[in-house]
Amino acid sequence: MRRALAGLTTRGRSFVAAGATAIVCAFVLGERDLLRAGVLVLALPLLCTFAVSRTRYRLACARRLRPARLPAGREARADLRLENVSRLPSGLLMVEDQVPYALGGRARFVLDRIEPRGSRQLSYRIRSDVRGRYQVGPLVVRLTDPFGMVELIRSFSLADTLVVTPEVVPLPPGRPDGGPPGGGDGPARALAAAGEDDAAPREYRHGDDLRRVHWRSTARRGELMVRREEQQRHSAATLFLDTRRRAFPGEAPPAFEQAVSAAASVGAHLAESGMRLRYATDEGEALPTSDGDFTGLLLDALAVARRSDVRSLVPGLGALHGAGRENALVVGVFGALGGEDAHAVAAARRGAAVHLAILVERGGATAAGAARTLRAAGWRVAVVGAAAELPAAWAGLGDGGAERAAGGGA
Repeated sequence: MRRALAGLTTRGRSFVAAGATAIVCAFVLGERDLLRAGVLVLALPLLCTFAVSRTRYRLACARRLRPARLPAGREARADLRLENVSRLPSGLLMVEDQVPYALGGRARFVLDRIEPRGSRQLSYRIRSDVRGRYQVGPLVVRLTDPFGMVELIRSFSLADTLVVTPEVVPLPPGRPDGGPPGGGDGPARALAAAGEDDAAPREYRHGDDLRRVHWRSTARRGELMVRREEQQRHSAATLFLDTRRRAFPGEAPPAFEQAVSAAASVGAHLAESGMRLRYATDEGEALPTSDGDFTGLLLDALAVARRSDVRSLVPGLGALHGAGRENALVVGVFGALGGEDAHAVAAARRGAAVHLAILVERGGATAAGAARTLRAAGWRVAVVGAAAELPAAWAGLGDGGAERAAGGGA
């Protein structure tokens, strides 16, 4: 009852104050009619409070987000199912789903009555132009009486997570490292497809497993022959994103959002082409190689990517080539690179891997010098001002056109 009294609305509190004042004045003035009116005015909100506090019906809630992960600027739909699992009909309900302001604010519905064992289907749309991970819910139900004297708030514990990912720009088919679009090693795939009998055997060497003896070739050649190892090899790649604040200065630099979108586009494209991908930033390895849905993991990580206070790229660049790791492709997405930073990136190139650098800089003030330094070290470089320019730049990198910048002269 004490909790219900705390839920008195402004109207309910006004009635209580007016009733109490009328009762006091009735005793002072000796007016019995005023006393009756005061008791009636005071009793109404108290009776409403008692009735609402004695509410015994129970509610169940379920929520579904479709989809639970979507690119920035797209709409998602939230479907709610509110069920009255008690044997009593509900009264007037105001249902409010807690939605962050970035997704459009709270969603409110007014339900007149839910019959026993009945349910109501509710839905609303949410949209965000800003990437991130948002909590949708919990659902709040406000119980009120017909006179609006008291209002009780009951909240569910259920909440769902909506991930708003950066925009992914489709890239032209093919890989800049010259590998097949489907990933893997072409000759190995052809060997495996040819079958066991057609595999090219070799002479037996001491220590070879006898289970690999190719008896048909042994009988034909007159010496012990064994089958060659058939290894399905998938090319490995590393995706690097420069998140340093000094590379993307300002309060809310659009260049950083474009860089995140470019990294998402390249990562999704390479993962779908069959490459085993790894993701790193200036702070080190952020996402190791995964045999699962790497695209989904990468988009989830980039959805919450923020600028770091790291000043040097050297520690992060050490993650480009892990111990014993042979990359077929290294793709780095960078912001504004000063002279020292450009030389650090240039020095990070080693091995036979193809190294691609995508410089995201609007205006290209420092991109020209950085591009020259990287190209001299063997990097293929493209300069873009926005993620929308990435497809043309990607096609140029695949053709070996590292000397051309998609976003302007460099």
